[in-house]
Amino acid sequence: MSMRLAMKVLWPAFLAAMLAEGCFFAMFDPREELHLGELALSPMAVYTIGFFFFWIFCALASMLTYYLVVVPDDPHPPF
Repeated sequence: MSMRLAMKVLWPAFLAAMLAEGCFFAMFDPREELHLGELALSPMAVYTIGFFFFWIFCALASMLTYYLVVVPDDPHPPF
């Protein structure tokens, strides 16, 4: 994957992940909702894990969108 393609996918995914995390954690407080037995995570760890989860999910969606836009016009798909 070229650097340009990575930036075309990852930058919009990063911005969407920031928005998704802000909306999600505005409704759910990790200090109240996190009960995973003996696994004790700080709220900052939950925010970090949540952000990377949203970023990966948004990157997959962004890559799929890029693929669907580029492939019909290009005889050699980028990936």
